[in-house]
Amino acid sequence: MSTIAFIGLGVMGLPMATNLVAAGHRVIGVNRGAVPRDALEQAGGESTVVLAQAVREADVIITMLPDSPDVEGVMLGDGGILAFARKNSLVIDMSSIAPASAIHLSAAAADRGLAIVDAPVSGGESGAIAGKLSIMVGGEPEAFGRAEPYFAALGTTVRHVGPAGAGQTVKAANQLLVAGIIGLVSEALVFLDAYSVDLETAASVLAGGLAGNRILDQKVQGMLAHEFVPGFRLELHHKDLGNLMDAARSAGVTLPVSAVVAQLVGAANARGNGSLDHSALLLELEGLSARTIA
Repeated sequence: MSTIAFIGLGVMGLPMATNLVAAGHRVIGVNRGAVPRDALEQAGGESTVVLAQAVREADVIITMLPDSPDVEGVMLGDGGILAFARKNSLVIDMSSIAPASAIHLSAAAADRGLAIVDAPVSGGESGAIAGKLSIMVGGEPEAFGRAEPYFAALGTTVRHVGPAGAGQTVKAANQLLVAGIIGLVSEALVFLDAYSVDLETAASVLAGGLAGNRILDQKVQGMLAHEFVPGFRLELHHKDLGNLMDAARSAGVTLPVSAVVAQLVGAANARGNGSLDHSALLLELEGLSARTIA
């Protein structure tokens, strides 16, 4: 069993850290807020607000933070992870950040003699709690092999998808698909409502056919009730789609449908819905048709 410094005990990070404790690891959580630190301690972990303290003791350092600047802020510089990590430590960034940032961090870690992988996840809060996340991993095969035992406590679908940055690239594609499907489900609900169709029945029929998808399975009941308790905040999805479009532009790839989806999510975020679940994209599609389904 290993000593793990887990930086970022948010909606996803706290249950992930708790699952690592349950798997028998010593986990030292690093977080500014006291409430998640207390929760981790109640689950058998340890916690601190001092990054250097946790990193110096750790065999493995895991980050689960909101965006590229957050990860770079705790990784780089005199007070960052790379300054305090022991040589040959394993760094696992499970945040969703720009692919270019992941490549930059990989090079910086290699210069310090550290193994690193970018390993963003999909599955939301429910997947994190259940330990059933999908984990897409970029980095050297040897580093991936070292990380696999920890992923086993966090997810059920774990794949090495390529070199540094590849995990983040797959995550960007994942976020495009999820946002696009939420948008299409929202449009379908608005369309069906316009013809006075029973929406619950229609959703169950659609879920059983070729149009079936995880949004219909997991999100549609909340959408119908207009209950958007965040499992994954819309503002974070907006950030992820920004990373997608930046990466596509850098590669010279044209993504016209993605651009429309990104604009819709951006509009929903701009209207003040960023703190809601990403399924609140429904509100934007309702507004465009000047009707409310619930």
